Formats: sequence, structure tokens, C-alpha cells
Amino acid sequence: MPEPVFAVTRLRADESDVPSLLIAVNELLALLRQRHGFRDGAVGRAADEPGLLALWTTWDGVGAYRRALGATEVKIAGAPVWLHAVDEPGVYLTD
Repeated sequence: MPEPVFAVTRLRADESDVPSLLIAVNELLALLRQRHGFRDGAVGRAADEPGLLALWTTWDGVGAYRRALGATEVKIAGAPVWLHAVDEPGVYLTD
């Protein structure tokens, strides 16, 4: 059985872009929720930095996560979100 994983993607945007980014992230989450192996997910804003957000999701395994991101509709919905992604590792095995 695959080892569960969680993914965290930090997103940085100008404060004025945050409302539209939140809409895009929630649309992406709605699609991810339909993918096989998705467990849970949410988006939140940093308490001390208004333009910093975090998208987190949990998955049955890294394979389910990668397959979900490879789906055409996820790539399309994710494009305006990933544009704001901070370049850093984001997928972690659970202990």
C-alpha cells in the first residue's frame, strides 16, 4: 500500500491579486477533490503577511498526487495558481 503524503505549496501575490488568486485556488481544489487518492485540502493566508498563502492537500500516495496534477483539467485550472508558487520542495511523506 502506498505511503500517504501531504503537499504544501506556498503562493506569493500582491495583496490586490489575493481575491482572484483565492478564487482560482478554490476552483483548483474543487477539481482535485474529484481525483482518485485525494483525502483533504484547504487554502489559508499567512496571519502576518497578507500576500502569502498556503495550499495544502493530502493524498493516498505520491502516485495519486502526481497523477492528479497530470490531468489536463487540473493543469488548466492550476496554471493561474502555479504562477504564484514559491519554488521550494512541497511534497512530504507522513510519519
